[in-house]
Amino acid sequence: MTEEDLTTPSGRPARAGEGLREHEVRAALLDLLAEVGTLTATEAAARLGYSSGLCSFHLRQLARHGRIEEAPHNGGRARPWRLCRPAPAATGGPSAEGFGDLARGLEDESWQRWLSRRDQAPPEWRRDEAFSAVAYLTPEELSRVAETIRRALAPYRDREQRPLARPADAAPVALITRLFPLLPHTAKEADQPGGADDSA
Repeated sequence: MTEEDLTTPSGRPARAGEGLREHEVRAALLDLLAEVGTLTATEAAARLGYSSGLCSFHLRQLARHGRIEEAPHNGGRARPWRLCRPAPAATGGPSAEGFGDLARGLEDESWQRWLSRRDQAPPEWRRDEAFSAVAYLTPEELSRVAETIRRALAPYRDREQRPLARPADAAPVALITRLFPLLPHTAKEADQPGGADDSA
């Protein structure tokens, strides 16, 4: 990775912890590729506001994971990329299910990186607020809880596009919420080791 890969859109050196935003950069690149078809790192940087080095690095990572591929071109230094699978004509973009799987994979990748490198972060950042809970909700209540979380995060969402709005000590933090109903185990799953609680 070059020095340019380690700079933010404003050009300053990246602070510790900014690897947490990697899934956001890659998701933005995939979304842009779905919109325009093919693009180079330079074109992506102009559209998204990141450095060309950062875009180039993440485009190569997406290619390594089989999500994108080099598009045909006439030589030269420009290296255009495209999605490996054509976008469905009905939606004009990647399938919601496929994109969701990719987003979850990138979230998990960032989480594992955090766990393995947490001791390298500045002391004030060596903790996280990860938690989980089970609540009995109706479908309507589930929607209301999700909307409450979205409203709580709304005041901070525009800081991605407005670097000057960020406090001096702010760093990118992954905000991941997954609300889903817990399905009962099938008889087949219950027969498998660890498939159900045997303590009773």
